[in-house]
Amino acid sequence: MAEKTASNKYAVPALDKGLDIIEYLASQELPRSQAEIATALDRSPNEIYRVLVGLEMRGYLIREDLSGKYRVSLKLYNLSRRINPIDKVRQCALPYMEDLAFDSGCSCYLTMLYQSQTMVIVHASSHEPVSLMIAEGTLISTMSTCPGKILLANSNVEVRDMILDRDDSYSKMSQVRKEALLADLALIREQGHLVAPSPFVAGVQDYSTLIGHPEGLVIASLSISTMPTVLNEEADQEEIINKLKETASKITTQLGC
Repeated sequence: MAEKTASNKYAVPALDKGLDIIEYLASQELPRSQAEIATALDRSPNEIYRVLVGLEMRGYLIREDLSGKYRVSLKLYNLSRRINPIDKVRQCALPYMEDLAFDSGCSCYLTMLYQSQTMVIVHASSHEPVSLMIAEGTLISTMSTCPGKILLANSNVEVRDMILDRDDSYSKMSQVRKEALLADLALIREQGHLVAPSPFVAGVQDYSTLIGHPEGLVIASLSISTMPTVLNEEADQEEIINKLKETASKITTQLGC
């Protein structure tokens, strides 16, 4: 039985019924009759009749001539193809990243998986006179970088194993080292962030955390890179991690993932 949407002053009953119907039929392998849909949604057949007719007229459902049963059309699929997930992530993330860069005094960047590597999708520069910059579109190693390990640790097992199998350095590891790496990834996933020296610039420290949810359909990594100061002052790691996670949470909420 479908879970009912919590009632509130902004509820639109007809819309809720329509979404319940689409979500239910999308999960079914075979077409369903009006009575079957009503039973599954804990509603009466008369209650959903007009909604079914409306969804059919708009092209979201197809009603079979012989059986009179309903199934989902390809309209939702066609609509979904018009949405570029990377563009959506960029648009949602950039304002929050700019706030983070201004507040922390450090540049930050967002990465996503791309053909087993990790790609920089968007970068927000610090307002400080001197700061680090990593160009958008840059491909970096997934297994040996801070943001890459965050993505690897939070990918589903099939994706993780595929990426590792394609990595030459992983294939040359002993079984003991492979098991140690998997244990490290499990720890990274549990703690929700990673702090590690940059593999590109000596003295630079990278901080990364997850955008989205583990094994989600859309996941990304948000990172900050800190440079050593003239006075060799150490950055407050806990403060940076908190700001990073707070920003990642805002972006995740905005993306709805």
